[in-house]
Amino acid sequence: MTGTIINALAIVLAGSLGLLLRRGIPENLSQTLQEGMGLLILIIGVQYGLKAESLAVVGMSLALGAAVGEWRQWEAKLERLGFSLEKVFGDGESPFVKGFVSATLVFCVGAMAILGALQDGLTHNYDILLVKSMLDGIFSIIFAASMGVGVLFSALPVFLYQGAISLGASVIKPLLTDPMISNITGLGGVLIAGIGVNAMGLTRIRIANLLPGLIFVPILMALMQYLP
Repeated sequence: MTGTIINALAIVLAGSLGLLLRRGIPENLSQTLQEGMGLLILIIGVQYGLKAESLAVVGMSLALGAAVGEWRQWEAKLERLGFSLEKVFGDGESPFVKGFVSATLVFCVGAMAILGALQDGLTHNYDILLVKSMLDGIFSIIFAASMGVGVLFSALPVFLYQGAISLGASVIKPLLTDPMISNITGLGGVLIAGIGVNAMGLTRIRIANLLPGLIFVPILMALMQYLP
């Protein structure tokens, strides 16, 4: 789990730097910066989304995931976690939750999080997670500068998510084929694009309620192997 620990620390340290920079950024510049980051996240999401091997699988997984996510209210649960952290560590400002939720989704969704954690758990080689740590660090600086201290606490779900994959790597790896990872990455790209749209303030998409779709990708692909 060495790579995951480094990743979590990079988010906290880089986010802290972003908070220091935030104090000297005017409100209008901070807003424009957030909208610009939204555009960048949208483009990154599109790039990931185009890596899908089957848009049909991605679409069906997204629909099934939305049904489960709305039923179990994943977004509300993630926000409640953010509010709980805000009560203990925050300053009472609502952007805490927005920063926490947005950063958590960006840092957890993607092939690098899955493959890097698998590599770390199976071979103790964390090269992929080192690269991810650098990328997450850059985003943490910008996110924290525009959305506040909530971004730092996204390190907790990143640690738990990637750590769980690393610890269960020997069980998970045989189940993940290249097409499956491509479709998981594609669906992750759709979710990241949604985060970009939210960051620009164009609408309010409940991204976390779509996350269960990631679970349905391998299930649907396994079922399709037995269909004529």
